[in-house]
Amino acid sequence: MKISQIRFAKLVVPLITPFKTAMRTVNNIEDLVVIIETSCGQIGYGAAPSTPVITGDTHGSIIYAIEHVIKPQIIGMEVENFNQILCRVHGAMVNNNSAKAAVEIALYDLWGKWLDKPLYQALGGGNSQLQTDVTISVDDIDKMLKDCQLAIEQGFDILKIKIGKDIHMDIERVKAIYQAVGNQVQLRLDVNQGWTAKQTVFALGQLEQAGVQLELIEQPVHANDIAGMRYVTQQVSTPVMADESAFSPKQVIELIQTGAADIINIKLMKTAGLSHAIKIADIASIYNVECMIGCMLEGSIGVSAAAHLASAKANIINKIDLDGPALGKFDPVQGGVNFNGATITLGEGAGLGIQSIEQLQPLVNGVWE
Repeated sequence: MKISQIRFAKLVVPLITPFKTAMRTVNNIEDLVVIIETSCGQIGYGAAPSTPVITGDTHGSIIYAIEHVIKPQIIGMEVENFNQILCRVHGAMVNNNSAKAAVEIALYDLWGKWLDKPLYQALGGGNSQLQTDVTISVDDIDKMLKDCQLAIEQGFDILKIKIGKDIHMDIERVKAIYQAVGNQVQLRLDVNQGWTAKQTVFALGQLEQAGVQLELIEQPVHANDIAGMRYVTQQVSTPVMADESAFSPKQVIELIQTGAADIINIKLMKTAGLSHAIKIADIASIYNVECMIGCMLEGSIGVSAAAHLASAKANIINKIDLDGPALGKFDPVQGGVNFNGATITLGEGAGLGIQSIEQLQPLVNGVWE
């Protein structure tokens, strides 16, 4: 199974409701799809969103990195030389994590097909069904309460609340949500780097005094403020989860050894794909630190790969935040992983199990068709 070509396409899915965080507002899931073809006719699918303020990658930069730097390194290689291919992908250039992730997802898809096994089984096996939380975008309190109630009606029992715009309003948002639905669901807070360390300690103190019980708080401070993360972790009883602070295995070791986080959020677009995500899960397992598997605002190609990883590493990845496909009005991917509300079901097809993808817009001579 020799790699013969790499092609690109675009996939756009409108959101059911706009996705709002402290950093941005988005109306569509827009994935760059990477299609790796082989000499025997097998195809591997990967994908990446544009996340310039998180990973520094745009669709344009991802295309350039793959087409001009990564592709020449792996064209003609046999998929069975899997580890050598991965070394070439990561050795081709520094950074460009989303480009590497998209290529890796497609390569792991092909690897599973070469082994004739679903990816989660190829990675060690696990449960074929997962339960995800759902994201509640930051908004005015009435709108957030309506969104929470709708999520509960749809079967979600864990809500991830986006905050981080105005600390005093954020506190009121969380109090109102907890009062309305706190006895029905678990609540996770995602601050998206919106507070300082002292603000975080103040806010959690106010919430705890009000009787609010939270499962965790995610990335309250700036990604580079590891000292601030450690201060928060030492001062509060609510578990602190690192997201934007945790890209590489080396960063995760530092976070754990310095006591800067209680939980690590693994995302394939941050880790540059599955191989480093696996390393992070194994490192966390050594230190007995819990992990979450998360995603950017992306569709079911990349999220499927994350779900397969979560199943295979369920001993340490015990929190699932893979609601991206559920936020879209439809899923154009046929076969593979089924996203049905809170329930994620892994298919039995080889690799990612994708059979077809509707509404793909191929990139031909630099133009989206």
